[in-house]
Amino acid sequence: MTAYYEPITYEVTEQDNGMLLKTVLQKRLGVSRKLLSRIKLTERGITLNGERVHISVNVNAGDVVAISLEKEFSEDILPQPIPFNIVFEDDSLLIVNKDPGIIVHPTNGHYTGTLANGIVYYWQEKGEMFRFRPVHRLDQDTSGLIAIAKNAYVHQHISEQLIAGQVTKKYVALVHGCPEPEEGAIDGPIDRDPAEPHRRIVIETGYPALTWYKTMSSYKRGALVELILGTGRTHQIRVHMTSIGHPLIGDKMYRMLELESKDALEREAVLTLDSFIPRQALHACELGFRHPITGEPLLFQAPLPNDMEQLRIKLADEA
Repeated sequence: MTAYYEPITYEVTEQDNGMLLKTVLQKRLGVSRKLLSRIKLTERGITLNGERVHISVNVNAGDVVAISLEKEFSEDILPQPIPFNIVFEDDSLLIVNKDPGIIVHPTNGHYTGTLANGIVYYWQEKGEMFRFRPVHRLDQDTSGLIAIAKNAYVHQHISEQLIAGQVTKKYVALVHGCPEPEEGAIDGPIDRDPAEPHRRIVIETGYPALTWYKTMSSYKRGALVELILGTGRTHQIRVHMTSIGHPLIGDKMYRMLELESKDALEREAVLTLDSFIPRQALHACELGFRHPITGEPLLFQAPLPNDMEQLRIKLADEA
């Protein structure tokens, strides 16, 4: 027998009286066409007052509309006991503070040792069944907050908030030098570097990209910078900060672009500072959106990880 998650319900109001069930599902519950096509074919996918009905029926005030999603699991992800830090969890969401150095999802050549492997194992040990659905990604060496949806409905709704610019995503970074001005917007299109396709660069023919930055603390050799994304291009923060002459400390991929314009002494100074952290000093510190089921505003925060805090202290201690 097919297993289902707890139903998502809506009580029809006087305003909705006589409306088509399909319209209620799309306008009031916000079910996408794709998801609607999928759930209407399942035995318990769509019900009206507990009875399975066609979506072309009319509803009356007081009726209870419910959608039920079939339980799923990630059969292509190997469960592994990999520790991770839970910030929040309920029946719909899992918010994790990802450690640096861990890949979010298995890829070619990296089928194990990922955050996904650890989360699938965690759910399995609890006797729960969910498919691993990250709403957004973080680079392997970027630490911080990441949201995982526990079903397709939740994933759809947070994704729509992302597209509409209704999700708060704030980062902090430690960069070489002190930006001037101390705050501003970097509006530079991004695309692949023709010479190094795995790397991105600011290029006139690229895709629009916008990053806001604000210097929180200035030091002799670097700065602590807060960043907010206006778009979500691959490596956007790393590329944009490099483009204004302030690459992230520890960013081996993008510091090379900056080093090309420096003399021997300046290069040595950059490499020395980079040696104090084994990855780009970038952390997703804040994540906010509306809960897809309750509509409640949620805001999560993650403090500076130890490696970045130690680097910050070292910078601050320099005369």
